[in-house]
Amino acid sequence: MSSPLLVKTINHWKPVAEVLSVPSSEMEYQRLSSLVDELLNTISDDETHPLASLLETLTTLIEVYEEKHHPVADAPPSEVLRFLMTEHHLSPTDLPEIGSQNAILEILNQKRSLNLDNIQNLSKRFHVSPAVFLPVEQLK
Repeated sequence: MSSPLLVKTINHWKPVAEVLSVPSSEMEYQRLSSLVDELLNTISDDETHPLASLLETLTTLIEVYEEKHHPVADAPPSEVLRFLMTEHHLSPTDLPEIGSQNAILEILNQKRSLNLDNIQNLSKRFHVSPAVFLPVEQLK
């Protein structure tokens, strides 16, 4: 005999399975990434929003796919930032939480380092571990 929770889950699984499963292809990965972007625009920074837990779940599913299919190599923080900006189609003006366009360009050109606030903001924005923005020598 199944529990009421399992019965309810079984009844609702088919409609949500394509959203609540680890992506198995690049197309599914892109679809979930687009959904995360849409949720970010909807939720903003409201952690009490009814869909906040869905956002957290989707980013976890995406991270599982990325770890297997898009591993981040030991790269300088500037290269990680450049990669994420490219993946999300962002320009330096799209990151006001980090600083001015000139500040972002200096970071990308390794003339300026990311500070702790920058790392926290980028980690939250891109839903990645803050460790990806630490200099490689600090991780050893």
